[in-house]
Amino acid sequence: MWFYLLAFGRFCAGQDIPPQRLEDLTPALWNRWRMRRPEGIYGYHQVTSLGGFLRKQADLSEATRSAMAKRLPTVRTKEQALAPDEFQEVRAAARKIFRSAHLRIQSNTAHLHQWRAGAFEPQSRDWLIGEALDALTRTGYVPHIRRDNGWKRNLPQYVTALGGDNAQWTWMRLFLSRAEAYALSVLLVMEFGLNATVVSDMCTPRAMSDSGSGGFPTYRMELEKPRRGAGRHFETRNVTDGGADTPGRLITQALEATSHARAFVTAADNSLDFLLVWRNSQPGSRNLSPVTPFSIGLTKNAADCWLNETGLTGAPLRRMRKTVNALHRREPGQNSQETHDSVYVLPEPQVQEASVPIIAKGAESALAHAQQVVLRAQLAASAEAGGQETPTADCSDYENSPFSTPGMGCNASFLMCTACPNARIHPKHHPRLGYLHRSIASLRSVLGDEIWAEEWGSPFMRLEDLKARLGDAIWTDASARVSSGDKEVVKRLLEGQYDL
Repeated sequence: MWFYLLAFGRFCAGQDIPPQRLEDLTPALWNRWRMRRPEGIYGYHQVTSLGGFLRKQADLSEATRSAMAKRLPTVRTKEQALAPDEFQEVRAAARKIFRSAHLRIQSNTAHLHQWRAGAFEPQSRDWLIGEALDALTRTGYVPHIRRDNGWKRNLPQYVTALGGDNAQWTWMRLFLSRAEAYALSVLLVMEFGLNATVVSDMCTPRAMSDSGSGGFPTYRMELEKPRRGAGRHFETRNVTDGGADTPGRLITQALEATSHARAFVTAADNSLDFLLVWRNSQPGSRNLSPVTPFSIGLTKNAADCWLNETGLTGAPLRRMRKTVNALHRREPGQNSQETHDSVYVLPEPQVQEASVPIIAKGAESALAHAQQVVLRAQLAASAEAGGQETPTADCSDYENSPFSTPGMGCNASFLMCTACPNARIHPKHHPRLGYLHRSIASLRSVLGDEIWAEEWGSPFMRLEDLKARLGDAIWTDASARVSSGDKEVVKRLLEGQYDL
C-alpha cells in the first residue's frame, strides 16, 4: 500500500491545484488518476487497492467515495501453457532438486536409525552425526549454545563431524528447504494438475488399510478448493504407488522427504497435519510460523527461491497447471467441464494449433459422409436425350464417372447412381426406387443394425433424401405403381447380379 500511496501522492503533487486534504479529492481527480494507470493486473491492483483504502477515511466526500467504488473490468490474464521444451526443462529441474533432497534425507534417516539402534562407537564421528540428527528431530537445530545476543552457535565437535556449519551440513540433512519444497509442489502440480493453493494447503495423504496384498500402497489425497463453492469444496483422490514413474511413487517420496518436519510440527500442534512442511533458513519475526523454525505451504517468495536455484527465467504454477490440464491430462482438474473448456482449453494457442488438422480431418470426413448419404443425382421431369438407362437412374455421362478414372467408363455399383451427379432421376424411376427403399429397410431386421448400417445405410439414406425431396404424395403414389418388372430389377440389384 505504501508504494500505491507514494505514486498517488506524486500524481496529486503534479496537478495545477494540488489537493491539501482528503476532502479536496474530487471524482474528476480520481478518474484522471484511474485513466493514467497502466493496463493489466498491476494497474488494476493500484486502483482497487488504493480506492478500497481511501474509501474507509471519514473525511472523503461521498461523491469521491462513489467514484472510487465503481467496479473496474476484470483483467484476464493472458497466460499460455508452457511449450513442450519449456515443460520438460521445468520438470527436469524440479525432479533434479527434489530427487537430490529426497536421497539426502533418506540417507540421513537411515543413519539416524542406526544411531538409535546403538550401531556406532560412542563419541565417534558417525555417533556425533547421529546425535546431531536426533537433536534436529527434537528441536529443529543441531546441538548448540545460545549467546548473550540471542544468536545460536553450533557446538564445534558437531560442526566438525557434520562437515560444516552451513544449512547443507546441518538441518538440510533431514528437512526440505524452501526451494526444495517448491520443487515438490511443481511435481505435484505436474502430476495431478492441482491448483497451487490446493497443493499448499494439502493435508498429509494417508495409506489406506485395504491397499491390497500386492505390496503397493494406495494413498487417499484429501483436497480442498474453497473457490468451487459451497458443497463442492472437498475432493478425494486415490493414487497407488505401483513403482517408479507412477503417481503414487511421488506421494511416497514426498511423505519420506517431509516425515521429520511433519512429525515436529504435529507434535507441537496436531491440527497442522499438512504435507508441505519445510525448514525455514531464517526463522524469526520476518518469517512468522505457527511452529518455529518450520513453515507450512507455499510462501510468496518461494517461486523466487526456486528461480534463483534453477536459473530458469520463470515458470509460475498457474502456467504449469494449465499445461497439464489442457495438454497432458486433457480433463478438468477441480473445475467444471465448462470452465475447463472456456478458460484452459479453447484460449490456448497450442490447443488451437493442434486442433487445425483434427478439425480439417473431421470436416473432410463429414463431407465424405454427406456425399455418401445425400442424394447427388439430379431430378428431371422426363428422360433426357442420350441418357443411358441403369437399374436405378439414367446416366448422362457414363465415360466420365466421379468414381472411376475419367474416360475409362463407370465401374461403380448401380446403388451408387443416387450418389452420382451424372445420374438423372425422373418419374419413371420413382416406383422402382420406392420399392428399393422398402426392400433395403426390410433387410435391417435380418442383418442387425451394425451390419445393415455398414452395407446398406448409405444407399438407404440417399433414398430417404429422395423421398423427402419428392414429398409424401408423390412417393405414396409411386409406391402404388410398382410393377413386377421393377421388383425383379430390385431383386437382382440386391443380390448383386448386376455387379458380376
